[in-house]
Amino acid sequence: MTDRELIALAAEARRCSYSPYSGFAVGAALLASDGTVYTGCNIENAAYSPGNCAERTAVFKAVSGGKRAFSAIAVVGGHSDGRGGETICAPCGVCRQVLREFCAPAEFRVLLAPLNSPEKYEVYTLEQLLPQSFGPDDLNI
Repeated sequence: MTDRELIALAAEARRCSYSPYSGFAVGAALLASDGTVYTGCNIENAAYSPGNCAERTAVFKAVSGGKRAFSAIAVVGGHSDGRGGETICAPCGVCRQVLREFCAPAEFRVLLAPLNSPEKYEVYTLEQLLPQSFGPDDLNI
């Protein structure tokens, strides 16, 4: 799976976003170590806090399907009306922590693509986005 293919799947997943309150639609495509891809979109709720981000939706789908090892995630987000379509949308802190549970921070790749220019994507490691992270190995001391 190429980076651009993963980004295209994230952009496609974004179309399923349920974001009537913020108008900010996000899609994610999570690449499992075995090559399987799990997609997710953000899902809002009138009570706000029960909503879920695209990245966690993809992770939860994968984990509920028995996957525990991942190599990359692509994220594409932007306002439904196209505003801000040239900027990237990075995972929130909660999503970064959920990814940390299942990924090696120095190896896991996070692909962030602008909605209107997906070919101008940026690549980070989870370690870059979540430095000095706390994970499962910290509980084994």
